[in-house]
Amino acid sequence: MKFDILRRIFPLGNMDTRKIGRIVRGERKAQGLRQDELAAASNVGTRFIVDLEAGKPTIQLGKALQVLMTLGCDLSIAAPSANR
Repeated sequence: MKFDILRRIFPLGNMDTRKIGRIVRGERKAQGLRQDELAAASNVGTRFIVDLEAGKPTIQLGKALQVLMTLGCDLSIAAPSANR
């Protein structure tokens, strides 16, 4: 799925690890990748992909960003002052 579609489904202000996991799983499947293939392409372990897709709240941010980049996802973070 493209990020503009996901933005409508999951507004960034309401992100949590479960929603990020759903995005990763959906995009991985849309690209026809198995978990082990995404892990290898992202230079992370398969267990990390399993945990990330399950929404584990203690995942490593750097690895999660690497997976998102591998999938071609965009990530935006706005400072609280930008929302006022």
